Amino acid sequence: MAHTYGIYIRFDFGTDEEKAQQARHKLDGWRQAFRLDKRVQYKMDRPESTSPEAAAKPATTEKSGTSAKAKQKPAGKASVKAEGKSSEGTTTKPAVAPDGKVGLLVRLYFSPHEKLSEQRWLARIPAEEPFKNASPKVIHQGDPEFEATDQQFESISQ
Repeated sequence: MAHTYGIYIRFDFGTDEEKAQQARHKLDGWRQAFRLDKRVQYKMDRPESTSPEAAAKPATTEKSGTSAKAKQKPAGKASVKAEGKSSEGTTTKPAVAPDGKVGLLVRLYFSPHEKLSEQRWLARIPAEEPFKNASPKVIHQGDPEFEATDQQFESISQ
């Protein structure tokens, strides 16, 4: 799907998976709180990972663990505690190659009449803590690497 307008922000977290996950959680919180579902999208970029399926597995286990909790009705305090402990062990650390680099590619896709919101988010995201030290690079639509970045964003499966 070709986009006529958008801005990409590329973050490179190196091998710090924890910072990348913090950044992902912060983006999720903003998307929910400010209703930015289609306007702010992101994908985790692991260029040296073995396969896209391996990168997608931790996300599916995390979602299935939380959805299983929501569907079950607790029988008592002991069952809730035991359930929480068993799911914590599976979702704490995603399985990633030990020397794999982690990047985050964020797409801001505001319509032309939302210029002020776009400028505010473009200034806010790279200035926040988990993003600040990840060498943010802003790629506007007119930049020569925009097309390659757009294709890379579309090719990442998540």
